[in-house]
Amino acid sequence: MSDPAQRNPGRKRLLRGAGLLLIAAGGLWGASKLTWVRLRSFDGLGEPRTILVAGADWSAALFPLAVALVAAAIATLAIRGWALRVLAVLVAAIGAGAAYLGVSLWAIRDAGPRAADVKNVPVSTLIGADRLSGGATITVIAAIVAVLAAVTLLRAAQGAVDTKYQTPAARRTDSADPGDKKQSERVMWDSLDDGNDPTLGRAEGSSGPT
Repeated sequence: MSDPAQRNPGRKRLLRGAGLLLIAAGGLWGASKLTWVRLRSFDGLGEPRTILVAGADWSAALFPLAVALVAAAIATLAIRGWALRVLAVLVAAIGAGAAYLGVSLWAIRDAGPRAADVKNVPVSTLIGADRLSGGATITVIAAIVAVLAAVTLLRAAQGAVDTKYQTPAARRTDSADPGDKKQSERVMWDSLDDGNDPTLGRAEGSSGPT
């Protein structure tokens, strides 16, 4: 017996899209935990301090976006049609937003003042700031994976529409495979709608000269 996902390309795409969403969510979650900026501060009173700015500090949206992608992965198993297309568009928007957050670390001229602001460190006490690109890189990669998931979901939605509006003649041709029980049942209902007895041809074909 063949795997249902192999017999139904649309379901296979849905599962692939859900998997990509979970991978992207894991990437964003991991990036939120990594250090993005390392600050060095000295107030003139004690020893110099090192302050680590995590991804969640640099951008508080990383974790909520990861949660949203997990929710989207779960939703792909329950929705179809236009709702799936809307979800794919939302996922693409999340991916674009995540990419912006990742690029923001490199786009800003001096990351020190912003990092100091999110950690409530006086800018006047800063003596150095180092960018650590690992978290931002993972964020951009996760964003790309999310966009790929959106494309996969759109293709799955389009495939479902194509199958829904497939002509009865095309379904009869596809049902030539005796292992496709679901397709054969669909052809039987098409025959009944046309006023024909779908069992008549089988009976004549099975009976012959003895």
